[in-house]
Amino acid sequence: MRIIAGRMKGTKLFTLDGLNTRPTLDRVKEPLFSIINFKLEDSVVLDLFSGSGALGLESISRGAKTAYLCDNSYNAIRIINQNVEKTKTQDQAVVVSKSFEKVLEECSLKNIKFDIIFLDPPYKTDYAEKATEIIIEKNLLNDNGIIIIETDAKEKVIENLQSIDITMYDERKYGRVSLLFLRKE
Repeated sequence: MRIIAGRMKGTKLFTLDGLNTRPTLDRVKEPLFSIINFKLEDSVVLDLFSGSGALGLESISRGAKTAYLCDNSYNAIRIINQNVEKTKTQDQAVVVSKSFEKVLEECSLKNIKFDIIFLDPPYKTDYAEKATEIIIEKNLLNDNGIIIIETDAKEKVIENLQSIDITMYDERKYGRVSLLFLRKE
């Protein structure tokens, strides 16, 4: 896995070993960042189920001011810290080792708002829907902010999002993976 574009273009990132993780593939990352590239300059990004930190670090490489890289796995945090050190982004990356619920609660208490939020939780969970509900409830998204959910169960996620005050304004499919683009009403 590597940084695709920006000031760190071509930098190879460390990844987590094993079958429990599923990094966003370059064939998904490239079009994703082409779609949101205009929103990245000076943005504040939350990569909530960060894994290796690749989405947040790609955002920094392309001009984001700050990226919060959050995961509750010890091994993921170790890899994220290695990638932050390798990319020399210690002044822009905030690494947080907590559950997504605790991360969102702390951001609310600190009045931190985001321009872009990546939700790429483990498949077969309802974490994306739960996180979206908390994000909207706690008002963690800036007015023109967006949430991007990566999922392999598009219909289920869309159905579960219907009770949340949010609009899905775009959807893209890459093989079995779907990207859902959301914004506040």
